[in-house]
Amino acid sequence: MSEEQWCLSRETLRDQCLKLQEFRTKVASWYCSHGRDFPWRHADTSYQRVIGELLLQRTRARVVAGFYLDFLAEYPSWESLSRANEKDLQGLLRNVGLWRRRARSLIDLASAVMDTGGQLPDTRAELEKLPGIGQYMASAVLVLCYGEREPLLDVNMARVLERVFGPRQRADIRYDPYLQDLARSVVQVDNAVEANWAVLDLAAGICTIAHPKCHECPLVCLCSFASQAT
Repeated sequence: MSEEQWCLSRETLRDQCLKLQEFRTKVASWYCSHGRDFPWRHADTSYQRVIGELLLQRTRARVVAGFYLDFLAEYPSWESLSRANEKDLQGLLRNVGLWRRRARSLIDLASAVMDTGGQLPDTRAELEKLPGIGQYMASAVLVLCYGEREPLLDVNMARVLERVFGPRQRADIRYDPYLQDLARSVVQVDNAVEANWAVLDLAAGICTIAHPKCHECPLVCLCSFASQAT
């Protein structure tokens, strides 16, 4: 690498770091005033936090909010969930997609957790051995239960990051090193949980798939998508 190329590379890196820092600051400030309030965000136990994330998979948050507390009242622990009658659990999940499959998956996961002593593992490798725990849910357990600075990278967070910082390299976000590294960089802050929620809430309320509200977005001055849309 020539001296000129090295200087350009260093300058680009510095600019990206500054942009990342400004991204974090602006999203955090927006979240303080506009963040959504859901019962699972006030959960007392790791079980309650993880159940919230499991129920949110492929289901709108407002739908989950409608039965989350009822779910916990019926199944307050991994033990009670592992002993659930599958038909009864299906009935409670009837308003969400794939409710038959999800009922079976939740029982299988609860049974596996009970087999490991009633507590979820604290490493990604061990978590991903459990039924129903993929990359996203492993990250959710690590950040929500163990305080790790892991991103809740789904299609919604990916949309915000790509619009601001540029597109992914691969179709599947699970295997895209650029997007994975970027998402992890975003949540390298003291409160990684709220950093995740802030981006997800921005995606839900402002940076929507269709008709994003760029004029209301705190990131408009940073966003490549917004600059092209205007």
